[in-house]
Amino acid sequence: MGSLRSLRFVLSVTVVITASATVFGDVRATRRDADVLRQKVATINAHAASATKQARRTTVTENEVNAYLVYDAREQLPAGVVEPSVTILGTGRVSGRAVVDLDAVRKAKNATSLFDPMSYLTGRLPVTATGVLKTNSGVGQFMLESAAVAGVPVPKLVLQEIVSYYSRTPDKPSGIGLDDPFALPARIREIQVERGQAIIVQ
Repeated sequence: MGSLRSLRFVLSVTVVITASATVFGDVRATRRDADVLRQKVATINAHAASATKQARRTTVTENEVNAYLVYDAREQLPAGVVEPSVTILGTGRVSGRAVVDLDAVRKAKNATSLFDPMSYLTGRLPVTATGVLKTNSGVGQFMLESAAVAGVPVPKLVLQEIVSYYSRTPDKPSGIGLDDPFALPARIREIQVERGQAIIVQ
C-alpha cells in the first residue's frame, strides 16, 4: 500500500495533518467507497507500469478518500494520530483534520521556554490545516494557508513541529518539511483539485 500512502499524502497534503470535515460517524463514509478507491489505486498503479503519450485521468472523490481513512488506513497511521479526514475544497485548495497526541511532540522537542507555543499544547487535540496543492510535471508542493489546534489558530512553525515528529522515518529522521517539493508517485503528472474530487493525470 506504499503508493496508496503516497497518493493520500498528495491529496491530504501532509502525511498526518489534514483538515476541516470530520467523517467518523458520517454515513457517506461507506465500505463501498473504500473499495472503489482501492480499485482506482490499482488502476493508477497499472497505468504507471506502461508509459503513454496520451493522458490518462482517474477521478478520486472526497468521500472515497475519507471512507478509506475510516475503514482501511488505521494500521498505516502513526501511533498517536487518529480520526483523519480530508476536504477537497476546489481550485487547488485542500483541507484536513486529525486528532493528534501533542504530548509526544512536546516531550520529543523538550520545550522549556514559556514563549514556545508547544509548551501549552497538551493532550490529544484536533489539528487542522488548509492550503493550496500545486502540481506540475510530476512534482507537487503544498502552500499552507492556515492551521489550528482545537480551533485556535497557530503559526506555521507549530504545524511544522507536529508534522516533522509524526512523519519521521529512518531515511528522513527530521520528517517532512511543509514547503518541501515532493515527487508524485505512479507516473502522475499532475493532480487537478476540484470541489469534492481530485483528477489524477498520468
